[in-house]
Amino acid sequence: METLTVKSFNLVSLDGKSLPAFSGGAHIKVFLPDSNLIRHYSLISSPDDSGSYKIAVALAANSKGGSLYLHREARVGDVLEISYPKNYFPLSYKARHHVFYAAGIGITPFLSMMADLRSRGKSFELHYAAKSEDKCAFSSFLLEYYAKETHFYFSKLGQRLKGEGLSDHRIGTHVYFCGPDSFISTHIERCKDLGYPASSVHSEHFSPPIIRASSSFIAELSNGISISVPADRSLLDSLHEAGIEVPYSCKMGRCGTCEMRVLEGEVVHQDTFLTEDEKNAHNVIVSCVSRSNTRLRIDLG
Repeated sequence: METLTVKSFNLVSLDGKSLPAFSGGAHIKVFLPDSNLIRHYSLISSPDDSGSYKIAVALAANSKGGSLYLHREARVGDVLEISYPKNYFPLSYKARHHVFYAAGIGITPFLSMMADLRSRGKSFELHYAAKSEDKCAFSSFLLEYYAKETHFYFSKLGQRLKGEGLSDHRIGTHVYFCGPDSFISTHIERCKDLGYPASSVHSEHFSPPIIRASSSFIAELSNGISISVPADRSLLDSLHEAGIEVPYSCKMGRCGTCEMRVLEGEVVHQDTFLTEDEKNAHNVIVSCVSRSNTRLRIDLG
């Protein structure tokens, strides 16, 4: 137990062999036993450690079984199936300096990133917001290994991480944000106001994006089939239910695996994968999160 609501787990291979390599910011999928649940967790261990993976899981108040299972049922010695590591939140090797902004459990991807940078002798700093020190996961670890680089902000002490320091970073700095949607959006808007290049700003949501209120729509496919997409279902799920296989990975609108070409219609983009120019063209859709308020014609390729 890292805090009352955050628990960490060490994972090792059954055959004792080295685990696949990964880079800072990578995550794995965990397939939960006796269910169809799949959860994504950032790897928090050092990429130099090939003997084990470490993840941290926050107990969600509205858990549908993922964090609840790992907190209350998983035991030392249990066998879990996991995926190979993937990284949709990589470090930029063009950066002269890296600055991480974390809120709550958003600290997790930065732990492996900092280990990665430390091993390569690169400069970085961390700004970490939490309600209080006792609810700040890995605070002791950070003080032991990254005391010079780490700055804490505890809201119960009146300390707020509002992003004022963004204006002080030198040219060539890349900034990274992970935390609740409101935390990320506020800081990204601040970066835009300050004139940060889009390529220097990186973010990862630790929960699916909040989907704006929407209505049902019709997806007309290039094979002649029409699919009705209900207001409470994604295009991706609706296609799968109709027996049409579309590749996917994150289901959070950040990897682009489920991207499809749009032949006609206007897309309501809700992903974080496409650039603004790509979104404005309305010729592709990230089917796991984005939608339409009109009829869409989609190319199945």
